[in-house]
Amino acid sequence: MDLDLRKLRYFVAVAEELHFGRAAERLHIAQPVLSRQIRALEDELHAQLFVRTKRVTELTLAGRQLLEDARPLLAGADATRRRVARAARGSKTFMIGFMPGLTVTEAVRAFGATHPELDIELIRTTWDDQVQVLHDGRVDVSVVRLPIDQAGLTVHPLFEEPRVAALPADHRLAGKSQIDITDLADDHLLQPPDAVPEWRDIATELRARTPRPVPVVHSVEEKLEHVAAGRGVSIVPHSVAAFYQRHDVVTVPVGNIAPNVVALAWIATRRSRLLRDFAAIAPTVTWTA
Repeated sequence: MDLDLRKLRYFVAVAEELHFGRAAERLHIAQPVLSRQIRALEDELHAQLFVRTKRVTELTLAGRQLLEDARPLLAGADATRRRVARAARGSKTFMIGFMPGLTVTEAVRAFGATHPELDIELIRTTWDDQVQVLHDGRVDVSVVRLPIDQAGLTVHPLFEEPRVAALPADHRLAGKSQIDITDLADDHLLQPPDAVPEWRDIATELRARTPRPVPVVHSVEEKLEHVAAGRGVSIVPHSVAAFYQRHDVVTVPVGNIAPNVVALAWIATRRSRLLRDFAAIAPTVTWTA
């Protein structure tokens, strides 16, 4: 049996919303149509995917497994469509993703010199989508900041760089030549604690209280706005701090936290010669200003 990608997209929408009405609005279809498509998918798979009551919609064990498998499958289909569309237009394009604080100029020049036939395009990524752009085909290769979910990817570390604390300009530690992560134990960290395990592990007194919510941010600029406003502190790679300087935020080296690792990543199943050539060039160039 071949999976119907349309039904699979419908299923993912319901699984993410856990509400047939909201999923139908998201998909721009009528709710009865959506319900019929989900029932048809369950019949095809011979498995119940949802438990529905008047109050809640929940995934079954089979539904959770399908959701785990469906996302990369749909992303792969999207990637194939994008690559075929580019080929159909007759354009020979190589797409590179890169994270904030990194510069790709030297790599683009070196790679372009060996492949003058290519149209090299760039996409700036974020912590939210630096892996997604690979799976959905928006880029061929991405310069990422670890840690990431490496499932389905080939990942080659390039270099390490120290991380610094971004603090409001009037913070008690502003002006220090270096601090220890324990100095920030009482501060509100404006990122998930697991992103800075050293802070998470020493801030035991914070765990005894109700944790303050971490704001949802999608860019370095948004994060620094929160820092500047005095809402908390953040740990960022040194190159990010150097690139995004502002008068109301200061950065201080932190002496006892692990460095950030920058790596090259691409879809593991791809066997493109261009990917191999770019991977060979990447360790020989400079990635920070």
